[in-house]
Amino acid sequence: MARPLASFHLVVTIAVLLTVLGLVMVLSSSSVGAVAAAGSAYGLFTSQVIFAVLGMVIFYIALQIPVRLMRRFAFPAFAFSVVLLVLVLIPGIGTVRDRGTRGWFVIAGISLQPAEIAKITLAVWGAHLLASRRGENSTLREMLVPLVPAALLVTGLIVLQPDLGTTVSIVIIVIALLWFAGLPLKVFLGIVGTAATLAVILALTAGYRSQRVRAFFNPGDDPQGAGYQARQAKFSLADGGLWGRGLGQSRAKWSYLPNAHNDFIFAIIGEELGFLGGVAVIGLFGLFAYVGLRIAMRSADPFLRLFTATATTWIIGQAFINIGYVVGLLPVTGLQLPLVSAGGTSTATTLLMFGLIANAARHEPEAIAALHAGQDGRFARLLRLRKPEAYRAGRSSAARTVAARQPRARAAAPERSARPASGGGGSRTRKPQVPNERQRRAAQDRRGSAGRTEPREGTGRARRAQPAREPARGRQQTNRTTRGSNGRSGERGNRR
Repeated sequence: MARPLASFHLVVTIAVLLTVLGLVMVLSSSSVGAVAAAGSAYGLFTSQVIFAVLGMVIFYIALQIPVRLMRRFAFPAFAFSVVLLVLVLIPGIGTVRDRGTRGWFVIAGISLQPAEIAKITLAVWGAHLLASRRGENSTLREMLVPLVPAALLVTGLIVLQPDLGTTVSIVIIVIALLWFAGLPLKVFLGIVGTAATLAVILALTAGYRSQRVRAFFNPGDDPQGAGYQARQAKFSLADGGLWGRGLGQSRAKWSYLPNAHNDFIFAIIGEELGFLGGVAVIGLFGLFAYVGLRIAMRSADPFLRLFTATATTWIIGQAFINIGYVVGLLPVTGLQLPLVSAGGTSTATTLLMFGLIANAARHEPEAIAALHAGQDGRFARLLRLRKPEAYRAGRSSAARTVAARQPRARAAAPERSARPASGGGGSRTRKPQVPNERQRRAAQDRRGSAGRTEPREGTGRARRAQPAREPARGRQQTNRTTRGSNGRSGERGNRR
């Protein structure tokens, strides 16, 4: 972990391991259903492989994106994702799939879910917005507007599909952005309470969502209806034991567990790979949580720091919710297990997030120094990765820093002026000496009398050549004129 590129290598390794594990488990869990539906065990697996390869290409592109380019196109990408969310709701454009949800575009047989794109664009644009408005002088309004209204717009469009799982992901992203941006605790708790209240209302309004909540609190009331899926998942986990039944030997995938390849794929992992396999998956996500927050803490760029922490929280939160409802700790929400569950758009977008986090790992100060010193490593030289640029605070950041310091400087100025100055004979208070009108006239009279008693030409020229002095220096000018009445001053005047 002391190596400069340790975080980067760990992120890449975790992404590859989770993707490979997901492909293996999707093939194992979907083979029976694919044979029954299309006559081939590799139908869904082939689609997942295509999106995984596409996701790896996107991962590589994300490694090459400069940070300034990422921030420049953050808002246009977010606006484009909002347009897609509007278009998917139009009949004839969006496609209705599971439980009447209208949230997919089907193009040439390939489905695309715009809500997954909206999650990424919201995280990037929100991090850019809050990083641009950071500082001690940022107000509460600047932190909340326009981020929260934009998030509410996206949430409303997703609720209209309806898609509760993606709505929960949007809420996690917004809460993480506000938390890591330094929102006051009282306001943060108020927003969390409001979000929790709205989530309860949404969970109890729709028929299938309310059934899931009731099945969670009363699992024995409808074991063959609303509680069937959750009960079968627990049976599958229990059947795996410590070591598991073996890869491909699951019984639940034979039409006993609905959505075994998607939402409940962790139950198949527990059945085939046992308790140790499940712990290994949880360990990978735990390691990713540590590495992601480590990258955020070591980043010098506030945008990368905020974005990496938010993306890590979102991925870990989604994994926690998925595993939580599979093992029976949470109500079923429909969130997928990142990089493991079947889902082409989800896999590609999650790999994009991993690529952006790996890009941030290469922008750590120690990593930048090592890369510019020629310590690229075989992996970077093989992929021909561009060298990252060091973070430099822009003019706007410097201006905000100066503006934040000016009120403090103005407040401390009266204190410094009233502070006693220490000298050799003790301490005394400095008071500005401002001569009044009588003192000014006396000084002018003394200068006039001194000029009459000193008719020497040299002294007069020297006196005429001197600029007009401030009234506060009248005493010093009088002393100089008086001293000029002796011979030595006259000699100096003749020399001039």
